[in-house]
Amino acid sequence: MTTSLNAPTTEFEKKDRCAGLDHRPRVLLGKMGLDGHDRGVKVIARALRDSGVHVIYSGLWQTPKSLAISARDEDCDVIAASMMSNSHLVLGPRLVNGLKEVGRGDIPVHMGGILPEKDIPALMESGIRKIFTTGVSLLEIVNAAASEVKPLAAEIGSHPTAQLARDITLLHMNKGIRRGAKKRRPKRVIGVTGSPGAGKSTLVAALASEHARRSEEDASLGRVAVVAFDPQSPITNGALLGDRLRVDFNRLDERVFYRSLAISGEDYHALDEIIELIGGCEHPDLPAFDTVFVETVGAGQNETRIRTHVDTTAVVLVPGMGDAIQMDKAGILEIADVFVCNKADHPGQNELMRDLRDIAGKRRVIETVATQGQGIDTLYEALMRG
Repeated sequence: MTTSLNAPTTEFEKKDRCAGLDHRPRVLLGKMGLDGHDRGVKVIARALRDSGVHVIYSGLWQTPKSLAISARDEDCDVIAASMMSNSHLVLGPRLVNGLKEVGRGDIPVHMGGILPEKDIPALMESGIRKIFTTGVSLLEIVNAAASEVKPLAAEIGSHPTAQLARDITLLHMNKGIRRGAKKRRPKRVIGVTGSPGAGKSTLVAALASEHARRSEEDASLGRVAVVAFDPQSPITNGALLGDRLRVDFNRLDERVFYRSLAISGEDYHALDEIIELIGGCEHPDLPAFDTVFVETVGAGQNETRIRTHVDTTAVVLVPGMGDAIQMDKAGILEIADVFVCNKADHPGQNELMRDLRDIAGKRRVIETVATQGQGIDTLYEALMRG
């Protein structure tokens, strides 16, 4: 029997491999340095997700500090850092030290990629927990991540942001948090919802960056936080949480707190308390969180529950999504305080804007091209005014 050269490779079996653990592993997957290739790391991300892991993908060109901040804010069980040769001996130890500096020196680091055998002892001595060279199976990587899952302590240390991240984890898991956790409703809680592919993540990243920029000039604005929801697999309960890769944490550093969470449907059971914990977080050297953006899963016409948790709701639409009859259907369009026509450089923009103005009444309709930053300042000001 002959095999076609075009035959697909063996598919990684989609199976929940984490069901018996204390909690689902939260794995931060990122690439440090100047490596611009992400095909391999995406294969690993899918294998982890298809094994029941919650994978936070932070994207390319990360620095050790940006990965450390991301791992802390996401309350990860392990960092899986993909590396090319020539920079691993410098960036690996810096990542380990960076975790200590941001209050989470206990998070283990796994490193994989094109790593010379002769350098492995030095990496292990610097604090890297596990090393994966080329040829390692996907299942080995999954099992290694699962082995790092331990029962979660209610108190994680003295760093207030690290403690906030742990409190959010426990609340989301329906577990009790530490006594005395301060709670305060932030001044502004803004929901961003809309259909899948509308560009919500890029839009929220741009809005958070705009807030961070303005808060440098006006300290009374406080800091900004983002809570981003993504869907959980109905088959494995895994999730691929990729929203934060739209945010340039190499530049924003500590000025934005960003947390990804996986849910089924519209299960926002802990959202109100999470928002209050963010507002109550006190840092001795940084302003309070006075603005929170909540990004929903890609929503359908009848997914409207986010409105009950936020002060202002932006509904994001894109050209070509449907005709005027779709606009008149009851549901998600009714909850909008502000309509956003994103990707306004695409064909059909004029028709969408006309239809939105027909149904908007006194509500604002704002055009944006989030990937280029167009319209972000106008949208930001409209949302901040409520």
